[in-house]
Amino acid sequence: MKKELIERLRIFLTSHNMIGKPASDEQIASAEKILGVKFSTDYIDFIKNFGKAYAGMMINALDGNENVVDCTKSLREEHPEVKDTYVISDDGSGNPIMINTKGEVQIYYHDSDAEIETLASSLEQFIENNFPEW
Repeated sequence: MKKELIERLRIFLTSHNMIGKPASDEQIASAEKILGVKFSTDYIDFIKNFGKAYAGMMINALDGNENVVDCTKSLREEHPEVKDTYVISDDGSGNPIMINTKGEVQIYYHDSDAEIETLASSLEQFIENNFPEW
């Protein structure tokens, strides 16, 4: 993730007291092992800097309720076809927002015959497209 974007997020999140608990390398490695995925570098940069935090949507990290491990396991139990993704958020209507092995941000419309739509080519691009601060 570009340093400029991280700094813009840091300024916004700090001014609104919205930074979560940053993830450690050990937590990241453990979560990747549990889920059988490799997190994208953008997602790792985000959660190491901000933990669970708002960037146009709430982005889940590794601690607390609705963490990436629990949300991903829950989705996979009902929809095993998304085994190579991990859930970072939802759209507020129960549709998981996830990142695939290419690092693309996707939404999974569970009520629409399991339709998957790509929202952005990366988490960085998704944030740049959706963060209301700019």
